Amino acid sequence: MTQRTDTPAAWDERTQLTTFLDYARATAVAKCEGVSAEGAVKAPLPGSPLMTLCGLISHLRWVEYYWLEEVFLDGEEAGPLVHATEEDPDPEMRTAVEVPLPQLLAEYEEQSARFRELVAGQSLDTKARRPIRDGRHVDLRWILLHLIEEISRHNGHLDVVRELVDGRTGI
Repeated sequence: MTQRTDTPAAWDERTQLTTFLDYARATAVAKCEGVSAEGAVKAPLPGSPLMTLCGLISHLRWVEYYWLEEVFLDGEEAGPLVHATEEDPDPEMRTAVEVPLPQLLAEYEEQSARFRELVAGQSLDTKARRPIRDGRHVDLRWILLHLIEEISRHNGHLDVVRELVDGRTGI
């Protein structure tokens, strides 16, 4: 993972967007550092049995895969999201408890590095090859902004879950 900073090396739009995306990713990883294996799969929020550190990291990984690999590149549908149903809308969070957190983090960081290269080679104005639900083709800029929002929102969940799991705060 890249160094955790929200200050871009340059002030152009691409650098600002990718810096914030990397910062959000690195924050998610940092919120999981040093947690026990038991803590990684603990769901401390009442009524939220899928809200675990493992589940959230798996969700972030597969959401990024969906937006960059499937929507932007029109690549192969893969991973647990393929099996999402109305009854089980978040299989990536449910099945994540079967995978050790270090493995989930390594897969997420490996994928992030690959997507970092993909984004560097594309114009922010490049349209996604696959339309979203309403039939429109979003551009790479929109996808990056959406991922920043998605990861940042779930970083708040990671923060709360981590504090309830072992009391660690300020990450």
